[in-house]
Amino acid sequence: MVSALRGAVVAATASFLLIGPAVGQLGAAVRPPKLDYEITKLANGLTVVLSEDHSTPIVHLEIWYHVGSKDEPKGRTGFAHLFEHMMFKGSKNVEPEQHTSMISSVGGRANATTDEDVTRFWQTVPAQYLPLVLWLEADRMATLRIDENVLNSEREVVKEERRLRVESQPYGRLSEIIYDQAFTVHPYKHPVIGSMADLEAASIADVREFYETYYVPENATLTLVGDFDPKEAMALVERYFGSVPKAPRPLVRNIPAEPKPTKERRLVLEEDWPLPAVIVAHPITYDGDPDSYPLHITSKLLSDGQSSRIYRRLVYKDRLALAAFGGGNLIEHPNLFYAVAIVQPGKTPGQVIQALIDELDRLRVEAVPERELQRTKNQFARDYILMRQSITQKAQVLAHAVVLHNGDITTADGEFDIFMKTTVADVQRVAKTYFTPDSRLVLTIMPRGQGSLGQRGPSDR
Repeated sequence: MVSALRGAVVAATASFLLIGPAVGQLGAAVRPPKLDYEITKLANGLTVVLSEDHSTPIVHLEIWYHVGSKDEPKGRTGFAHLFEHMMFKGSKNVEPEQHTSMISSVGGRANATTDEDVTRFWQTVPAQYLPLVLWLEADRMATLRIDENVLNSEREVVKEERRLRVESQPYGRLSEIIYDQAFTVHPYKHPVIGSMADLEAASIADVREFYETYYVPENATLTLVGDFDPKEAMALVERYFGSVPKAPRPLVRNIPAEPKPTKERRLVLEEDWPLPAVIVAHPITYDGDPDSYPLHITSKLLSDGQSSRIYRRLVYKDRLALAAFGGGNLIEHPNLFYAVAIVQPGKTPGQVIQALIDELDRLRVEAVPERELQRTKNQFARDYILMRQSITQKAQVLAHAVVLHNGDITTADGEFDIFMKTTVADVQRVAKTYFTPDSRLVLTIMPRGQGSLGQRGPSDR
């Protein structure tokens, strides 16, 4: 892990490169170096990306299975995340939890994550243990142990995780509420962690079908970055993964498209929260769409940090909110931009809602000053550079391009120039396209028993 001091030095260096030596001058960002990689596909359909990096004597391996919560059918929410847990419960040649303990025993680290679109498994080890991690991943891809006891055990683990992270936290259900109200048919409607009822309903037959459908070579991308010889590494990948059989049947995804809203919706809900929260949300496009690039920039302008427009207006200037945040969730399928504010005591939800709408409308009717746009692009470039420093980050960038950009690995490098060429007109165009009154969802979430107070509108300003 990078120390706080080193992180500060890196950030300062990046800022110097981006802004330039002239005090107060906002110059164009310096383009980061391109990543070196090789990409190939095995006969069984497994995509393999190799990126040689001898800066440290370690290797980082990621396997991304192209399956997330959006692939779950109704009544089986939380299944992708539950299965992530199952993958650590042993295979034909490895005992439960032994995968992680073997990695730890050689000085490495391993973990996994699940989101709406992808389940990601990773491990970082000293370079000489590359054969070990390849064998471990291939073994559980081909011979995962699936039984009733393991399912019941992990079901309880995930249920407890939901209690701790969602149900026992103030505002823990915020994201869940937003997406449940914003979507009607697309499975982005339900949370990655799933519902208690659906987790309880999962059967061993469901688990086996999920494994046979999604945990197959054709639906996986292996990315390896670090201290290795590419020819030797590829020979090892062929040795361990080449014999993993293809899927028994073609993968067919039947994911319904979300219909476009035709009019504004306003809802007042109640939760056991200490203060009201208000949300203004709009549907937006998907990651990689031409509009996604100015939308990323727009998201930074509006809600990235304390210098952003929404935070400055609601927290600093008008003191309407204790906190204000949000952003564009640009992922595989069309998703949401949403802005959230926790209402300051003594202020009304109606006042906060109007302030959020004003800031979104302002982008539609007023051109962003060139200096503000350049500062935002420089912030983006800084983040872009810092997020490609380690072998772990490089692996994630490459895997993301392959899995979520339809196999187009060139986007791992090509997007930087697109972002940097974003214009004032581009920002105003996407604001006019997506932040329309007819597409607006306004949610007011009141402390329980105070729901009627959330009905107050702009006249409370």
